Amino acid sequence: MAEDFVIRCKDVRTQFGTTVIHDNLDLDVQRGEVLGVVGASGAGKSVLLRTIIGLNKHVAGNIEILGQDMDRLSVKARKHVQERWGVLFQDGALFSSLTVAQNVQVPMKEHTNMPQALMNELAGVKIEMVGLSRDACAKYPSELSGGMRKRAGLARSLALDPEILFLDEPTAGLDPISAAAFDELIRSLQRSLQLTVFMVTHDLDSLAAICDRIACLVDKRVKIGTMQELMQDQHPWLQAYFHGPRGRSARKAG
Repeated sequence: MAEDFVIRCKDVRTQFGTTVIHDNLDLDVQRGEVLGVVGASGAGKSVLLRTIIGLNKHVAGNIEILGQDMDRLSVKARKHVQERWGVLFQDGALFSSLTVAQNVQVPMKEHTNMPQALMNELAGVKIEMVGLSRDACAKYPSELSGGMRKRAGLARSLALDPEILFLDEPTAGLDPISAAAFDELIRSLQRSLQLTVFMVTHDLDSLAAICDRIACLVDKRVKIGTMQELMQDQHPWLQAYFHGPRGRSARKAG
């Protein structure tokens, strides 16, 4: 049923100048799933995420989020839909001049009129929710490790209690132990908050550990299925990706 899908892309085409990134791309994301998005370097994984949330403009096709045709919405209506998702960009993308708590409060200030005292309390709750101590509230991004910055960025993405969480390479740059802990955190939050997670990644361990389905960007379109289903696909890139040494290692770990 249509209400079971929170993101629907139909015949989407994106391009920069004469370079076509996606062509006639179709993708449906089910409510409550963790979807991993993978592809070769330059296949347009992050471009797809940014196109869905409206930072890049698609030149053809249709994108619906939470039942709303994003191209047909007024500025006010679009803003209301945007309040229902959160985004974690690579390395957290925190504002360096703001403390962690102030970073988490940015969406609250943009989309709500809540008093400062309430924002302070909610920011502390979100920061603790992602596994950081309240002491982190007063710290600046430069005072945090890479893993802590990602957690702080995750806290900001959860500031407005979203229904959809977009993650762009959340474990990139983390050591294996930190990456596994971050995967566990994402899965725990997804279950407890009933989130739909759209996760761009290159990390086979993450795919094996937490993803319900995987969307593979190949030939400017998407092949989607479980890891087991995609392992049976004969496309050369999929064969190399899932049956190479790293693929075998990830499947053993999962």
